[in-house]
Amino acid sequence: MADFKQNYFQRRTKDKGPKSNNRITAPEVQVIGSDGENIGIINTNEAISMAKEQGLDLIEIAPNAKPPVCKIIDMGKFKYDAQKKANVAKKKQKIVLLKEIKMRPVTETHDYDFKVKNAKKFIGKVIK
Repeated sequence: MADFKQNYFQRRTKDKGPKSNNRITAPEVQVIGSDGENIGIINTNEAISMAKEQGLDLIEIAPNAKPPVCKIIDMGKFKYDAQKKANVAKKKQKIVLLKEIKMRPVTETHDYDFKVKNAKKFIGKVIK
């Protein structure tokens, strides 16, 4: 079988979201419990075993912190909450509308007056 060179776009992998359980590579992590209390800095393997005992996952919340901050929570619940936050943010964002009117030298006077009247209406309208 022929060995084909991979395309540039095929090499890129989709981000799989926050690291969880065995995908966490840091040797030590700051752990936050399932009830929100700060457990402290512990070994990653110990933190994973604590999460497994509770039947939950260890999810890396702040990977850039020193040491990384991880939380013991159910992965499904975490993804659901993140999706809900994204939907709320999407609802609250303001959509900017841009209106254009083209004026050309060959535009007839009636059409010109009509466009000017519409432009005044657009400018005068208060956007809420």
